[in-house]
Amino acid sequence: MPRHTLSVLVENKSGVLVRVSALFSRRGYNIESLAVGPTENPDLSRMTIVVDVESAPLEQITKQLNKLVEVIKIVELDDVAVQRELLLVKVRAPLADRAQVLQTVELFRAKVIDVNTDTVTVEATGTPDKLQALLAVLAPHGIKEMAQSGTVALARGPRSMSGAGTLRPVERSA
Repeated sequence: MPRHTLSVLVENKSGVLVRVSALFSRRGYNIESLAVGPTENPDLSRMTIVVDVESAPLEQITKQLNKLVEVIKIVELDDVAVQRELLLVKVRAPLADRAQVLQTVELFRAKVIDVNTDTVTVEATGTPDKLQALLAVLAPHGIKEMAQSGTVALARGPRSMSGAGTLRPVERSA
């Protein structure tokens, strides 16, 4: 199924996340990635939702989302949008292997954020593919623990959701 990234501008109120995610759940669609955070306007939050669905069901979901009072605007971002995830990973790195782990971290332009006698904790940002590649290279050393954020995304260039007519919003049904 095709992967779609939705950027949803919503009112910054309690319960909005539950109502939005429930629309996907009620229709049996799994949200592959979900990230929510404040915007430049403290009254609004941006939800970035990545989901694998066909176009027709996606259109149905966006129409239902538009009916929610708290939803201000929905935009489907294309493949050229800037999309990033955050990965924190704790890797076994005894002194004998530490140089190789640190070389891998540098190769992926990641950062070491904690070191102790047996492990190294690494912070990396990038596309899901880049982060999976980093994990694949670190896996032989032994991944002790990891946490990965959902995708956050913005359209490239001067287009923005807050500027009138700068992005093609998903049409709000009457």
